[in-house]
Amino acid sequence: MIDQSLFDRVERQAWFYRYPRGWPFLLFLLASITTAVSVMAIEHADRQTRAVELDRNLTEISSALQRRVTENIAVLRAASALFATQDSVSEEQFREFAADLQHEGNLYGSLGMGWAPLVRADRLAYLELEIVNQGRSSFFVTPRPDFGDPYAVPIVYLEPGGAQNRRALGYNMYAEPTRRAAMDQAMKTGKPVASGKLRLIQDVGRPNVAGFLIYMPVVVIKGQSRIVKGFVYAPFRADDFIRSAGELFRADRLEVKIYDETVASENLLAQRPVDGLIGRTAERRIDVGNHSWVVQVSDKKTGMLSAISRITLFFGAVASLMVMAIGRLITRRAAEDRLMLERLSREASIRNSLTRELNHRVKNTLANVLSIAALTRRGSRDIDDFTDRLTSRIRALSATHDLLSQTDWTNAALRDVVVSELAPYMEGHEEFVTIDGPEIKLAPNDAMSLGLALHEMATNAAKYGALSVEDGRVSVTWQRTGADLASIHWRESGGPTVTEPSKRGFGRDLIEKIVAHELRGKVELQFLPGGVECRLNVPVRVLREFALRGGGQ
Repeated sequence: MIDQSLFDRVERQAWFYRYPRGWPFLLFLLASITTAVSVMAIEHADRQTRAVELDRNLTEISSALQRRVTENIAVLRAASALFATQDSVSEEQFREFAADLQHEGNLYGSLGMGWAPLVRADRLAYLELEIVNQGRSSFFVTPRPDFGDPYAVPIVYLEPGGAQNRRALGYNMYAEPTRRAAMDQAMKTGKPVASGKLRLIQDVGRPNVAGFLIYMPVVVIKGQSRIVKGFVYAPFRADDFIRSAGELFRADRLEVKIYDETVASENLLAQRPVDGLIGRTAERRIDVGNHSWVVQVSDKKTGMLSAISRITLFFGAVASLMVMAIGRLITRRAAEDRLMLERLSREASIRNSLTRELNHRVKNTLANVLSIAALTRRGSRDIDDFTDRLTSRIRALSATHDLLSQTDWTNAALRDVVVSELAPYMEGHEEFVTIDGPEIKLAPNDAMSLGLALHEMATNAAKYGALSVEDGRVSVTWQRTGADLASIHWRESGGPTVTEPSKRGFGRDLIEKIVAHELRGKVELQFLPGGVECRLNVPVRVLREFALRGGGQ
């Protein structure tokens, strides 16, 4: 009997067995969802933190840019005071003054500081003559004022006096619309004004380098009038300016872009690129010298997820796999228990079937032996004759049993049954017996019945028929006559003349009654003068038709 506790435990775990792959996958899915939700929560909190940090950095960067502008405006105010308080300032005086304020000229991100007087267009030639008389023979204003232009604003001084700054001397800034707009606004308000995006004269031949200027008007009060004498200005390369402002903040992982008035690609003044993936972006409009800039800051991330999210995802994935593995072990154990229960059940069923089968076969064999013994007794002359006949017939049963035992009682080849019964008469005289037919498998009971019939015919042939003389021959052939039937033909020749016996003996009864009943077919036994002939049909069944009997068979 199967242990009932084991059976109950396995039945309780049947839901594991029904879904051996589904439950581990479901556990993995639940653990993965938990990990994903955790990562999403971490990323949400990280985005909020980054947003606050980004706004703080934007304020810091905007303040740094405005501080640099304010510092440059302070220098320009000092230079404006110099020109406002003196009727004329020589080149040497301006050089010393600029050196005191800007050292090498790159202080606060500018390229230097310059002076450009406001000259009426009809007085431009006198200015050129005056400067030439001061020893600067190559000075010439270009471009010349267009017809109708009231003023010219040529660059007279620009320090430090390097090669790129000397290139700008004599340039009429009023002839260019962006510069003119800034100077007109400066004259109107009397305040420093930054120009829009433009290309500096110093950067001729470098079209991709953007710059801007800050103009400080030099105003002289004469009576009730305010006269603009000219402009002290500072030129800037936008990229150099933003690098200078970068010294005032530490947001190294932020990408900074500065646009002139509106956010558009053509208005991009400068940028500080940073490697990484674009994250959150914020922007702010600031006032730079009475001119509007838009500062745009982008948070660059080194990956799609933050470091803590990646760590959470990694350990979450490991935990999910571990949960799935544990679930798989549990379901495998449940499946193994279930398989064990099924195996035990099958073994118990097989034992029961074997017991029933053994009982059935023993009963059949005993019935056959009893029948053989009873019929043998009728035709026996004495006890010795009875013993010899009974022994030989039981040996015939035993020979067929041996054939069946070799195949675990599953089937027996028809040829093997024939050869087994005729073997005693074939030793050294195989030519006396002819055996021929296709390969056919017989059920156990059918093989034993056929073996008895062949034994009786072989015994009679050896005593009275073809096998009793040297010239006698026996032919056993068979063929399939249908999908489930085979016909066997026994034919004797060359033996003594045969006459049909006057009374029925055991062998004839065995063949015509017992064998015919067991094989479920008609037996044609003929005693012809030339030799005995017998035709009998044997059923041919597939293996499942004679498998171990179940209950009730």
